[in-house]
Amino acid sequence: MSTLSELILAQGRSSVDVEWLHMLVGDWQLLADLAFADIVLWVPTDDDDFVAVAHARPSSAATLFYRDFVGQKIKAEWRAQVTEAYRTAVIVDSAAPDWYEETPTRVRAVPVIRRLSAHSPDTDPIPVAVITRHSNLSEARTPSRQELTFNGCANDLFAMIASGDFPDLGAPTGPRRGAPRASDGLIRLGVDGITTFASPNALSAFNRMGFTEELEGESLAAVTTQLLAGRMTVDESLPLVVTGRAPWRTDIEARGVTVSLRAIPIRNRGERVGAIVLCRDVSELRHQERELITKDATIREIHHRVKNNLQTVASLLRIQARRSHSDEVREALNQAQRRVAAIAVVHDTLSEGLAQIVDFDDVFARVLLLVAEVAASHNTTVHPKSSGSFGELPSAYATPLALALTELVTNAVEHGLAGREGEVEITAERSEDTLVVKVVDNGSGLPEGKVGSGLGTQIVRTLIQGELGGIIDWHTMMGQGTEVTIEVPLRYLNAK
Repeated sequence: MSTLSELILAQGRSSVDVEWLHMLVGDWQLLADLAFADIVLWVPTDDDDFVAVAHARPSSAATLFYRDFVGQKIKAEWRAQVTEAYRTAVIVDSAAPDWYEETPTRVRAVPVIRRLSAHSPDTDPIPVAVITRHSNLSEARTPSRQELTFNGCANDLFAMIASGDFPDLGAPTGPRRGAPRASDGLIRLGVDGITTFASPNALSAFNRMGFTEELEGESLAAVTTQLLAGRMTVDESLPLVVTGRAPWRTDIEARGVTVSLRAIPIRNRGERVGAIVLCRDVSELRHQERELITKDATIREIHHRVKNNLQTVASLLRIQARRSHSDEVREALNQAQRRVAAIAVVHDTLSEGLAQIVDFDDVFARVLLLVAEVAASHNTTVHPKSSGSFGELPSAYATPLALALTELVTNAVEHGLAGREGEVEITAERSEDTLVVKVVDNGSGLPEGKVGSGLGTQIVRTLIQGELGGIIDWHTMMGQGTEVTIEVPLRYLNAK
């Protein structure tokens, strides 16, 4: 199925229209839940028709439509009403009950008007789209006070959509984890910040924080001030949220309970007349977030200490190599020191971020610095070149790959370019399924039968084939250099 952006752009809408509709659809479920109705977003087409680009079903009532309308042209029975709302830029209600599969419904068509800027009341005179609200009339009963309030809030928001006041350009971008929904708790405020309605869930959330009275008739700002008495630090946006003056979000915490608040100012022709405050007990979510932050910090500290320990080991190996009187022992210790240093680079990179994923281009750039030491010890002038991109890799890939590339580049310098000047070129090509790396030098090449006999080669084979499930190939040309190709499958990475 096409994405929302693709569906809208296919109808010739501009990028600013797409952004506005994305903001609107961000509150799609809230609108459906408050209205106790299915809502569908229709965008005009070039042939004077309409196509559905979004559809939301209410979680507070039974849906009317069991099949999604997204991507479909508008039904004939709704076309005239939607067309009128689009051309006149006013809300149009159905004159008589609309029957859908033997169910009586009421249809309301709401034009979507886009505000031109957050600092200006000017709007685009031509609607961006039209919303249809489909209410089920088959369940005839006296609605509760909560249902009446929710419907009133929905009517206010739809009226704001038709005047360009909703969505609000001053609202924060993207929902925070644990963002409150209508069913979590709803408080209706008057223009003076006095609570005119509080749902049972909203009252329960404040009761858990220590407020034992009724919220209705109370100033929400005064209630939160009472709950937070004695707190040294308070979110500076809190006063604007609890008075309903700004479309922001904040958390309040009291008695070990954390409640997330989101304010939606209600405006009539641009003038604020009240507000909706959604609230949700997010104590467990915030506790989990704090635990994750603590664990992330602990993991980063572990990586930092491992890096330090590995660097200490590398230093000890370097000291031991310098004190050795045997060239063979000295060379073995130097190789071990470089291998340990390559692993330390990966852990150093992991210690800098929260995720266990590293930018391997950065890792490999630091690994190449080790080549200078190898070249200096072999009276070699090396000109390393790198092209392409490795991209981001998890630590399970990064460590063996860093070790393998260290071995290959070191071998190129020690054996192919020893005592001479030359180039080592490393190219990386990454697709969705595979990472292909080539290490090419213009040295003397490997003698026939030499491939696979050394310890370094055995280490590379073990790392690439055993740990990464890849393949490696040596292509040698006597007197013209060596080309080593590594192919690592990323299917396991993509499956995570």
